[in-house]
Amino acid sequence: MGPSQRWTVADLRAARGKHQFAMLRVETLEEAEAAERAGVELLSVPPAMILDRRFREVAPNAFAFPGDNFYEIGDTADFLKWAFPLYKHGADGVYCSGSLKTVRALSENGIPVCGHVGLVPSKRTWTGGFKAVGKTLDTAKLVWEMCKAQEEAGAFAVEIEVVPHQITEAIAERTNLFLISMGGGAKGHAQYLFTDDVLGQTTGHVPRHAKVYADFRSEQAALQEKRVAAMRAFAEDVHGGTYPSSEYVVSAKDEVVAEFRDWLKANA
Repeated sequence: MGPSQRWTVADLRAARGKHQFAMLRVETLEEAEAAERAGVELLSVPPAMILDRRFREVAPNAFAFPGDNFYEIGDTADFLKWAFPLYKHGADGVYCSGSLKTVRALSENGIPVCGHVGLVPSKRTWTGGFKAVGKTLDTAKLVWEMCKAQEEAGAFAVEIEVVPHQITEAIAERTNLFLISMGGGAKGHAQYLFTDDVLGQTTGHVPRHAKVYADFRSEQAALQEKRVAAMRAFAEDVHGGTYPSSEYVVSAKDEVVAEFRDWLKANA
């Protein structure tokens, strides 16, 4: 059961270990509305969605994190210019994969920040590519140090991605961060997936942690075949002269047509 109003940072902190939050990455207003209606409390959204007034009409209660990769935004000054309008327009926090300096600057300016530890896709070269981080003692220490650094820089939350569940559990016992688990196990304070994975519309590789709940790919393929069939029938009607037939056109009275033709002969 959520609060009577929109979730706040204080609410999330107070609920750590007492309530398991659901979080989705949504890409459209339709997905945002569906998530709100389904009881998903936390949403990762494209920044442009926050600036669209319709977002809060369809998802009034969601705690929304707009986010983008650090290389799409720039340095610390760029992040601040990016974050302020989003916060003004109703973002509850921002995702930041940028530097600790950037996390600190956002936090010092009153913007709730969610950092990223473990497998950070935009920085995967440093940890060996798309694979788990924390399966060895040294990499488990690295995840802990990343968490500690994010907390010291002022982040209130981190996405902890593809980290062994036992490591996440040990960290959860020793940090004040709100841990958003994407493949990090049940001891995170929220469980995070992409809507594309949940709906079964991902093409190519589906991550191990991504549970699929629907088969939109098959439905979309069937829908595409229906599109083709309808468009083919339309084209055949046009080419064969059966469209437009009388029920699809507007008619004028015969005398008006005759008068118009006479006028054209005299004036065209």
